Amino acid sequence: MGARSASVVRAPFMNVKLKLWLSMVKGNVVVLVLASILISSSWCTSAKAMYSDAEALVKFKKSLTNTVALKSWDATTNSKPPCSGNIPNWVGLFCLRDKVWGLRLENMGLTGNIDIMTLASIPALRSVSLMNNTFVGPLPSVRLLPNLKALYLSYNHFSGQIPDDEFKGLHKLRKLYLSNNEFTGQIPSSIATLPSLLILRLDSNKFQGQIPLFQHFNTTSYYPLRIINFSNNQLEGPIPPSLITFGASPFSGNPGLCGAPLKNVCQEVATPSKMRLLKILLAIVTSALIVAILVIVLVIYRLRSLTSQLQQQSSAEDHMASTLQGQVQVPPIYVKTKSLADHYDASPRQASSFQGLGRARSRRVEPGKLIFLRPQEPMFDLQDLLRSSAEILGSAGFGSSYKAVILDGYPVVVKRYKHMNNLPREEFHEHMRRLANLNHPNLLPLLAYYYKREEKLLLSAFVHNGCLASHLHGNHNSQKLGLDWPTRLKIVKGIARGLAYLYSALPSVIVPHGHLKSSNVLLDESFEPLLTDYALSPVINLDHAQKVILPYKSPEYAQLGRITKKTDVWSFGILILEILTGKFPENYLTLRHNTDSDIASWVNTMITEKRTSDMFDVEMGGIGNCKAELLKLLKIGLSCCEENVERRLDIKEALEQIEDLKERENDAINGEYSSTLMTTERNTYRAV
Repeated sequence: MGARSASVVRAPFMNVKLKLWLSMVKGNVVVLVLASILISSSWCTSAKAMYSDAEALVKFKKSLTNTVALKSWDATTNSKPPCSGNIPNWVGLFCLRDKVWGLRLENMGLTGNIDIMTLASIPALRSVSLMNNTFVGPLPSVRLLPNLKALYLSYNHFSGQIPDDEFKGLHKLRKLYLSNNEFTGQIPSSIATLPSLLILRLDSNKFQGQIPLFQHFNTTSYYPLRIINFSNNQLEGPIPPSLITFGASPFSGNPGLCGAPLKNVCQEVATPSKMRLLKILLAIVTSALIVAILVIVLVIYRLRSLTSQLQQQSSAEDHMASTLQGQVQVPPIYVKTKSLADHYDASPRQASSFQGLGRARSRRVEPGKLIFLRPQEPMFDLQDLLRSSAEILGSAGFGSSYKAVILDGYPVVVKRYKHMNNLPREEFHEHMRRLANLNHPNLLPLLAYYYKREEKLLLSAFVHNGCLASHLHGNHNSQKLGLDWPTRLKIVKGIARGLAYLYSALPSVIVPHGHLKSSNVLLDESFEPLLTDYALSPVINLDHAQKVILPYKSPEYAQLGRITKKTDVWSFGILILEILTGKFPENYLTLRHNTDSDIASWVNTMITEKRTSDMFDVEMGGIGNCKAELLKLLKIGLSCCEENVERRLDIKEALEQIEDLKERENDAINGEYSSTLMTTERNTYRAV
């Protein structure tokens, strides 16, 4: 009984200890749970900052291939951080306060997969440009970059459909360039809802369907879009009312689009009620037509009864008229010289801005405005130009060329281009103004131009001495001699100087000349070369340029599908070999680069077969002791034609080596290389 009562007395004390222990355990569990929540929260918030800018860039580089241009992106060899203040230490970066603000990796031949997750770990990144590379596949998930302000992905090979919500949440995006890729499907509707968008370039893809409805309303501006381009796709349907103020040019190349500002009228879909109305109208028109036919038959029958009387009266009048005609002299007919307007096709099927400018005797010439770029030249208007006597000089891939004589014998060359509707009006005018600012003794200045959406006219001075091609490949005789070595060297030096100037004056243009060949080099009276048709590649339609102009016949375009800053140097090398050998390059005629028809391959074969003496143009005459200089220029030409772009000379290197060349090894000898020696030394000529 006592033991029992003792146990009863101790029981409350044991319960108190147990409760104390349980409360302590519960408190510790709560602390542990709170600590784990705080740790996981801090890890989540720092996930984006798990990489430094340098680590993120190196990781992004590993996702790419062909990264030769990114040699400086290596922390083991480049000890400097990516950014020092606002100055980048690694290539292709924009920096702001020691942070990577933008990437500009253009024209580098990059391929591979774009690691968007790594780019998202760069906190200050606002601009990404990967233009003119060789990326393929679908569009990367750019919605993972919500702070992006500018995205440039033009001139690649991206393809496939873009998800409709891909751009949802990119509220800060202001510039979007996706042109000249291979995207298909509908234009994502999320693009139309971007509130800050200023520039949109979707041209030259394969987008289908209708253009989404763009409606921009925000607190700072109403409808902020400034530049758009949907041209050269497969779009259809009406143009949204909010976009009609941009004009017709941004929508060209889409036969299925209709409505303002285009001339195509949208066809309304016929409803059952409209179909019934059409049937009723058709029945009424048919009945009226039958009645009209009956009336006409009755009128004809009535008129035939009067024919005999009219014939008798007409025969008497004809007899009198023939008698009078024998007494009246017919005035002489004067034939007017053919004008420039008469050269244009005035057929109604041609959708040309110059439709009907010819045939001035029956149609009034449409007024227009020539925009002059050099005020010191004679001024005239489009009426004067079209009325001037003209002769056609030739027709090439770009268009036709005419020589027009105006203002009491002032000759100009008029070049007519039909494939220049790639840019909107203002961008075209701006590019023409850039060309007007070019000033170099080896460039033929642009005098004036005429703008219409369908075609353009470019005017320059007429050069009487003709082009280099005619002097190299024309018929020569004792009165018209070929070009001797000093003259050819002078021409090569002038071309090199003019091309080097274009590279320095137009750094943003990939191919500053864009169509360098012998027919685009004119020679003045002292045989100083003048480059023409330069810097037109940015305004020519890409699909037409790929078929016509020389850079798209280069080895790098055949191998990599892109052109580079050294592509014009390749064209220059082909021209040097043409000048030295007198052989017309088949490179000008082929659609793509072909080693079998490449003049550089032919020269290398001749050197391998030790037939160098048969390679140089005999029209140069005796070369005396200038063989070494001639061989140096041949080597420079081959170095410019190097198929490997990395080993090819750049324009500065080529110019420096060409400037060092002399007309002869001993300049003290005078007259030894004159063209007058050509006829006497041609039979004994051995070049090397």
